[in-house]
Amino acid sequence: MVPKLLVSTRNAHKLREITAIMEPLGVELVSLNAFPDAPEVDEDRPSLEGNAAKKAEQLHVFTGLPTLADDTGLEVMALEGAPGVRSARFAGEDADDAANRTLLLERLRDADDRRAQFRTVIALTNSEGTRLFEGICAGTIIQNERGDGGFGYDPIFQPDGQDRTFAEMPADAKNRISHRGRALQAFAEKFEASWLQHSMDGDTV
Repeated sequence: MVPKLLVSTRNAHKLREITAIMEPLGVELVSLNAFPDAPEVDEDRPSLEGNAAKKAEQLHVFTGLPTLADDTGLEVMALEGAPGVRSARFAGEDADDAANRTLLLERLRDADDRRAQFRTVIALTNSEGTRLFEGICAGTIIQNERGDGGFGYDPIFQPDGQDRTFAEMPADAKNRISHRGRALQAFAEKFEASWLQHSMDGDTV
């Protein structure tokens, strides 16, 4: 029986990234689309680690499946690490990606230091507890948007050592170096099928 792993997202972009990296592990990935009544977890913790763990733990309890959740922040040096944990809500609670990018570029308009890093924390929760994995991708916030791919801040983030933004890269190229890709690789390197089996044996799905 192929073990199941809930990926706590309904975001098609994120799910494609995760599926591409997790496929070799022989795990059946299940998205939140399979659980339309699943609660919306309030990401109110002050850290990426806290939000990732909270989502994984609450959705594990709801679904009975071992659950993978993540939280990602863009940390800009000139802004003392902001927007960080508030990256998705930088321009307001109901802001979209374009509004967040516009505000960030405005804040950096006169900045000489445009260094930044994307940081992803992944939490895996099963019946035995929660494990955390981290991935970081350093880069620069460019002056103007470039590229039509990706999502979030991808059109204004150029990774170190690259001449393209994330939004200009094919998905496979981005996955090899991205923060989420690196966090998932850290997970994949330490992955044990028993992590999922414990949940399957101990919980009702």
